[in-house]
Amino acid sequence: MASVSPSSAVDPSGEPIPTSAVLMAASRHIGLRCEAENLEFLRCKKKDPNPEKCLHKGQQVTRCVLGLLKDLHQRCTKEMDGYVGCLYYYTNEFDFCRKEQQEFEKVCPLE
Repeated sequence: MASVSPSSAVDPSGEPIPTSAVLMAASRHIGLRCEAENLEFLRCKKKDPNPEKCLHKGQQVTRCVLGLLKDLHQRCTKEMDGYVGCLYYYTNEFDFCRKEQQEFEKVCPLE
């Protein structure tokens, strides 16, 4: 089994690894890019608390997030890995990683 660095957003095959540091680093992008899917999921949960009723909506959110993570990592690998590594090292404390966040968002701006 290949070793995976905790500061990388993807595994050796290029598939996203949604660790807490990766999700925190991409959180602003996720909020923008996956907003529609998230809102549909929340509306479904509000309408019917039965978890089975909203599985499809939850899968759409997951698909959106994983696609976004893959896209971000392809477009700005070095900057995303730097930001993720900093968040991992500082246990997801944004305040210690502002420099890395700026570098990441400069190369992969919020859209």
